[in-house]
Amino acid sequence: MLLKTIVIWLLLMILAIGNAAVRTTILTPWIGEQIGHIMSTIILCVIIFLVTWFFLLWINPVSARNALCIGLIWFIMTIAFEFMAGHYLFGNSWSKLFADYNIFKGRIWIFVLLTNLLSPRIVFVLRQIK
Repeated sequence: MLLKTIVIWLLLMILAIGNAAVRTTILTPWIGEQIGHIMSTIILCVIIFLVTWFFLLWINPVSARNALCIGLIWFIMTIAFEFMAGHYLFGNSWSKLFADYNIFKGRIWIFVLLTNLLSPRIVFVLRQIK
């Protein structure tokens, strides 16, 4: 189950990178940085939920608690990727990386993390996977 969890997380990261490319090339020039960021975040949350909906059966958690563990793994891997790759691979400053977590300035990245964390459990319950 762990390997499948990681494979789906890798798929989510590919889709997130594609979403970021759409944001920077289409959304931001069209509707501006702030609204583009918000729309992109909402789109990514929907993508994460849909991927979870279609692939959670394949991962095959045996309980709602097990599904929450999948979400926790995705949550931790996403934070680790954001900060490690964001800083060391893409050269972003730590302050820039932390700025995405400032909800009081309209930065709603935290919703992506919450979607990663909670969607496996929500999908498990909705689909009544047993």
